[in-house]
Amino acid sequence: MSLIESIVLGIIQGLTEFLPVSSSGHLEIAKALFGDDSIPEESLLFSVVVHAATALSTIVIFRNTIWDLIKELFRFDWNEGTQYLFKIGVSIVPVGIVGVLFEDQIESFFNGQIMLVGFMLLVTGALLLFTTKAPSKEGKVTFGKAIIIGLAQAIAILPGISRSGATISTGLLLGVEKSKAARFSFLMVLVPILGATALKMKDYLETPATDGSIAGLTLLIGFLAAFISGLLACQWMISLVKKGKLIYFAIYCFAVGSIAVIWSII
Repeated sequence: MSLIESIVLGIIQGLTEFLPVSSSGHLEIAKALFGDDSIPEESLLFSVVVHAATALSTIVIFRNTIWDLIKELFRFDWNEGTQYLFKIGVSIVPVGIVGVLFEDQIESFFNGQIMLVGFMLLVTGALLLFTTKAPSKEGKVTFGKAIIIGLAQAIAILPGISRSGATISTGLLLGVEKSKAARFSFLMVLVPILGATALKMKDYLETPATDGSIAGLTLLIGFLAAFISGLLACQWMISLVKKGKLIYFAIYCFAVGSIAVIWSII
């Protein structure tokens, strides 16, 4: 993997992890553009690194909120902060169940199926479009809404379905206030990202030789590209959700999804 490829893939990961355009879908498209031989097995360690970078960018952006929630948890009281953490816990149950029970089926989706990616991007675009018609409300995330948002996150395992797009759109359609929907969406993904990173690291440690060709500088550049772009994308996304500007991403998903479908046909 060259430095240019590490920068491009790092930026793609950082931007699309937070922007509602599907990081998995774009990485599948990027692999197709670069060629399957360009990003082979060596992508395993690189994937670990860039996922860790996006997790770190989330922690940096929400460091004060995370610290406050931790302090509330150790009060050992059923307070608002503790309830919020349990809502996050409830929300990640569906994706955990799907990930454990359907691991092989999920892996089969990440096999250059650009047609699938294209159609799922169209679905993401439709979800984002629906939010423009959602009434503006000041609701909070309840346990029931947390479960439904969690189900949306589980569906977003499919490449082309944006995790942030699906969860934020679901929250808005359920009447959750815009900034609260964005914050919950980004905080709830921390555990799955860290969990996926740990599993990928386990896989890498079991077969480290497959990544022997990746230089340390390449990994560092990829990490920095993903971290910096993740910071910018996360802040930008929060601002866009508050302003109700998700329609632009809907148009983008429709365009890229259509191109991907047409490309796979011809």
